[in-house]
Amino acid sequence: VQLQASGGGLVQAGGSLRLSCAAPTTILSVFSADTMGWYRQAPGKERELVADISSRSTTNYEDSVKGRFTISRDNGKRRVYLQMNGLKPEDTAVYYCRSISRNLWGQGTQVTVSS
Repeated sequence: VQLQASGGGLVQAGGSLRLSCAAPTTILSVFSADTMGWYRQAPGKERELVADISSRSTTNYEDSVKGRFTISRDNGKRRVYLQMNGLKPEDTAVYYCRSISRNLWGQGTQVTVSS
């Protein structure tokens, strides 16, 4: 059982997608206390942190996505989201969610941005 990421797809440049990550109680008994993050890995590149959000909803963003992406969380639904606007071809990657606090990963969801 893993964190369950969804919401990826194919979109044209300038478009938007919203990724969602669910944290089942079977693997993450206390979701609200964890720092959560979204990572991405493009072909031939290392996995990188895109954004993270603390238990108090303090957020941090990788420079290239600032002003375009927004990370948020809903502790009641045990979900973390990544709203991606103004998508660019260079955002194409597999996106993963992670409980940074516990080093638990999701299975990844493909985002492809066409020019």
